[in-house]
Amino acid sequence: MQVSVENTSALERRMSITVPAERIETQVNKRLQQTAQKAKIAGFRPGKVPMSVIRQRYEADARQEAVGDVIQASFYEAVVEQKLNPAGQPSVEPKVLEKGKDLEYVATFEVFPEFEVTGLDTIAVERLSAEVADADLDKMLDVLRKQNTRFEVTDRAAQNEDQLNIDFVGKVDGEVFAGGSATGTQLVLGSGRMIPGFEEGLVGAKAGEERVLTLTFPEDYQNLDLAGKTAEFTVKVNTVSEPKLPELNEEFFAQFGIKETGLEGFRTEVRKNMERELRQAIKSKVKNQVMDGLLAANPIEVPKALLSSEVDRLRVQAVQQFGGNIKPDQLPAELFEEQAKRRVVLGLIVAEVVKQFDLKPDEDRVREMIQEMASAYQEPEQVVAWYYKNDQQLNEVRSVVLEEQVVDTVLQKAKVTDKAVSYEEAVKPVEAPQAD
Repeated sequence: MQVSVENTSALERRMSITVPAERIETQVNKRLQQTAQKAKIAGFRPGKVPMSVIRQRYEADARQEAVGDVIQASFYEAVVEQKLNPAGQPSVEPKVLEKGKDLEYVATFEVFPEFEVTGLDTIAVERLSAEVADADLDKMLDVLRKQNTRFEVTDRAAQNEDQLNIDFVGKVDGEVFAGGSATGTQLVLGSGRMIPGFEEGLVGAKAGEERVLTLTFPEDYQNLDLAGKTAEFTVKVNTVSEPKLPELNEEFFAQFGIKETGLEGFRTEVRKNMERELRQAIKSKVKNQVMDGLLAANPIEVPKALLSSEVDRLRVQAVQQFGGNIKPDQLPAELFEEQAKRRVVLGLIVAEVVKQFDLKPDEDRVREMIQEMASAYQEPEQVVAWYYKNDQQLNEVRSVVLEEQVVDTVLQKAKVTDKAVSYEEAVKPVEAPQAD
């Protein structure tokens, strides 16, 4: 077999391969002999059909199969011989396919970039530290109570945070507009659900009262037909209900699966969850900084095949998440290219860090991570056992741990500064940069 390789770009390779005709004929004859053993042809007993008849009837199909198999096998033999690492499937262009002649074809494909991860000592990371203070815990208990607010009908005038049951009709230039009317809808004053001035205009209203509100739609309103226009809303208040926060009692604790431990037991459990969230938030922020630093210090070219594959994966995820009748390939690739490129590049860089530093998943950390996740469930031992009985889920945890070890490896060489902050600041999501 003869092989020659041409570099057509930084990652693209054009490989010309010549396979001796004898190899093709050997494969063709092998298939014809297999066919002869089971072919059923009128006038002949099974296994007794003359080879000339078999060849006449089946040689074309056997040759097509043999050529396909030889191309596939010889391509991977050539790749190993040339020490190439293809990224994606090759594009094959046959040059000579004639019977009795050597098979010649050209395979064009991309290879994985070859590089070493550098610049770890230039990466700057701010590592936050925080604790769950009693005040943070009290605030979280208030949040949980508000999330479970119930409303009771009252005779007093409406005020912010009350829930109103209303009917309303909206008109622009005296005409009712689409989507501007509703009956029996529930509205919490101060929620910001309606356009500016609507909720404010109902403060002080009582059940049975009707109010007319003249309001202007914002210039950037999502419905362009209404943006900037003045509308008149006739609103009837059916009921006014005031919020009632639940008491911190056994009934409330039971909603969260916590029984017979009282207020202190409930506070302890909530604190554990907050501490778990805190650890994850800090870990996530450190990881994001490390990954951003690796990207900045190691610009590499991305194989188009990997980028295309990742775009397709993101398309499928988007359809699964948002539903609808749209098919993945109907979503524009441009929507996902930036995210796909980041994920592909990071995947290559992380894999190279693992290789350079000979990292392997720390099984003690794997167990710790599983136990941490299991602690959020009522029967943690069963959750741990489930992970260790499911290889796929266990390997996913190992991958996460290995990525954490990559982060730790980078932190040993990066410029790390520690900063003490409040719980709220530590768990606050990082704001995405504003577009220019």
